[in-house]
Amino acid sequence: MAHGGGGRETWGLVRSLIVSKVPEWLRRFGGGYGTDVLDDGAAFRVGGVWVVIASDSFTVNPPVFPGGDIGHLAACGVINDVVMMGADPALALDDVVVEEGVEEEFVGRLLESFISVLVSEGVALVGGDFKVMPRGSVDKIVISATCVGLTADDPIVDRVREGDKVVVTGPIGEHGAAILAAQLGMGDGMEGIKSDSKPLTRCVLPTIKRFRKYIHAARDPTRGGLAATLSEWVEGTDKAVVIRRADIPVRREVREFLDAVGVDPLDMACEGVAAIAVEPDVADDLVKCLKSCGEHRAAVVGEVIKAPDPVLAGRVIGVTEVGGKVVIEPKPISLPRIC
Repeated sequence: MAHGGGGRETWGLVRSLIVSKVPEWLRRFGGGYGTDVLDDGAAFRVGGVWVVIASDSFTVNPPVFPGGDIGHLAACGVINDVVMMGADPALALDDVVVEEGVEEEFVGRLLESFISVLVSEGVALVGGDFKVMPRGSVDKIVISATCVGLTADDPIVDRVREGDKVVVTGPIGEHGAAILAAQLGMGDGMEGIKSDSKPLTRCVLPTIKRFRKYIHAARDPTRGGLAATLSEWVEGTDKAVVIRRADIPVRREVREFLDAVGVDPLDMACEGVAAIAVEPDVADDLVKCLKSCGEHRAAVVGEVIKAPDPVLAGRVIGVTEVGGKVVIEPKPISLPRIC
């Protein structure tokens, strides 16, 4: 399960089984970016416009959870991958695999959720595929989605720089907490525990565009959570990320629930939050911009530094609430079917 958790185990497997098999000259297209960078999506230029493409698969247990369902999650997730590269989502495709015996009305409600997000964001649904698998060979429903976005500016490819400030746009860990609560049979009885699944087009994308020339990385910390995202940013470099745990926004209900089950919010998936690495001189202005358009708990939570010791290169260092320092190792929570 850890191999599918979105952390180091996942990326190690992807590099071993896929990327290493592709010749270097075929890891990108048209002078753009692809499996050579393993970002949220791929990008290539057509004329004077950058085309950004992101693809993702969604398999969630349960498919309906506090705060959303697999259809809503799939649309938001793939749209947000395009947004994180600085592009305007333009069109989408969906591929749906359903287990034999699942009620047609139930599948219809999930796909209505998917389509409602596309409609609200003005994203065209231009194609896809639909299949039914024999009973027992798929767990209810799997939705894969592809989103294409456009931008005149260079796409954001994650390459953090020493001195960058790390900003999170809102409270972390909410989607992972909601799925965990639902899987424990506690989803309906826990006030304040629900998924944060939402498209990041209304507030985060305009902010990214406004501060584009100062932003060196942007990612929605889904599988593996914020810890995995920050670790990926500095992996294989001479840099480290220092974060201040007291500054990281976590809703009280989420923190209390995760404390009770012994899980760190840093390891839990987010589906409506972005992490942004930005030049220090404009970090506070970026946060003010986010707050002005509705992301009221956006905050600067850390910075990128040159690792003070070679053993700390490529690591995330957490400053605890009492001032101690610990190395934060991404620990993908082995929840079955989380996103």
